[in-house]
Amino acid sequence: MTGTRTPAAAAAAATDAILHDTLHGDHRGVVVDSPPGAGKSTLVVRAARELAAAGRPLMVVAQTNAQVDDLVLRLAEQDPQLPVGRLHSSEPGAYDPALTGLPAVRTSAKIADLAELDVVVSTAAKWAFIKVAEPWRHAIVDEAYQMRSDALLSVAGLFERALFVGDPGQLDPFSVVGADQWAGLAYDPSSSAVATLLAHNPGLPQHRLPVSWRLPASAAPLVSAAFYPYTPFRSGTGHGDRRLAFAVAGDGSGVDRVLDEAAESGWGLLELPARHTPRTDPEAVRAVALVVRRLLDRGGAATSERSADPAPLTAARIAVGTAHRDQAAAVRAALTDLGVSGVAVDTANRLQGREFDVTVVLHPLSGRPDATAFHLETGRLCVLASRHRHACIVVCRAGVAELLDEHPSTEPVQLGVAVKFPDGWEAHHAVLAHLSEHRVRWRP
Repeated sequence: MTGTRTPAAAAAAATDAILHDTLHGDHRGVVVDSPPGAGKSTLVVRAARELAAAGRPLMVVAQTNAQVDDLVLRLAEQDPQLPVGRLHSSEPGAYDPALTGLPAVRTSAKIADLAELDVVVSTAAKWAFIKVAEPWRHAIVDEAYQMRSDALLSVAGLFERALFVGDPGQLDPFSVVGADQWAGLAYDPSSSAVATLLAHNPGLPQHRLPVSWRLPASAAPLVSAAFYPYTPFRSGTGHGDRRLAFAVAGDGSGVDRVLDEAAESGWGLLELPARHTPRTDPEAVRAVALVVRRLLDRGGAATSERSADPAPLTAARIAVGTAHRDQAAAVRAALTDLGVSGVAVDTANRLQGREFDVTVVLHPLSGRPDATAFHLETGRLCVLASRHRHACIVVCRAGVAELLDEHPSTEPVQLGVAVKFPDGWEAHHAVLAHLSEHRVRWRP
């Protein structure tokens, strides 16, 4: 039983089983579900290296150029002698300049220049335009739950077998056009690559990584129960293994009190008075900016299993997450007014996959008069609540629980469509119930 193993032993056993099926199994695909911070990239890099070492050249498919560059850099760091190709577009600045100085990495816009290398990495969009005489024996598809099924269909002829790795709790694949006309069909192009793959191949081996090395012991139980009820996981660290402390004492304000609560418990809810507001609620935006300003002013320092010495909580280790781009822009402007720079401020879509010591979240439903499907989407809240190693502070107006009760899900039921679980309405209630235990009320 994984419950009686140490986190490291449970993770190692899962990885060994995945690699065994990948290297020695006879199925055309292997699916790996991973919670936030469970080491997806580490698994992808190790699988790529072991396949290459076994004399099996492979292609690696990622979903964005940033993900591709990150994988190439990780491969070069782990195995500087491994020949790796970075297939890119013909546009200027198509890849990270840091790849240029790596001796075993070759970059090109033409597959013919890279075909003989052990590993070739590119985006799904670039692979879709590639033609080869003989398919690769193996492929690895990273962030497979972010990949639409039509994108998988476009590249499926390039490989014989594949390892699909992704996080089922994150945001669904994005589409700029409506896809209702395909809902429920086996070939729905808007479905995730994994959902379509398993619908047509239910017998494929499925594995999961059981440990999050990012989320602390204070966060893993909530995120697991709220967003991964059928594939539970635990934190790789225990209570007391990580500590967030401030050199400057709090001044008694609501902002400082919520910082102290978050440092103590890992969670903080800064609750503003109930009110319907514009999406870029000026008071809530300013509250978010003040939380970040005080995080820096109070000289935060983080201690963890990575080092016995406290690491300063710098702007680069703090992120602000929002639901909308205009909210992110408003927070950036407010931070600039307070003299703060270097903090990552973005939407859940763009923060997906990233990791910070402390995150500050503007709740998606704060100040809203209604609860739409967009704001209730499970993956959006999951991303916002799972980026941190030490603490997450949520800024929100009061009244969200009542809003949820007044606006139960009324989305139409579509035949043949798998029910999304957990339900966003239930996940929001679960997270709010936990946050209410760490509430600090504050009046702007």
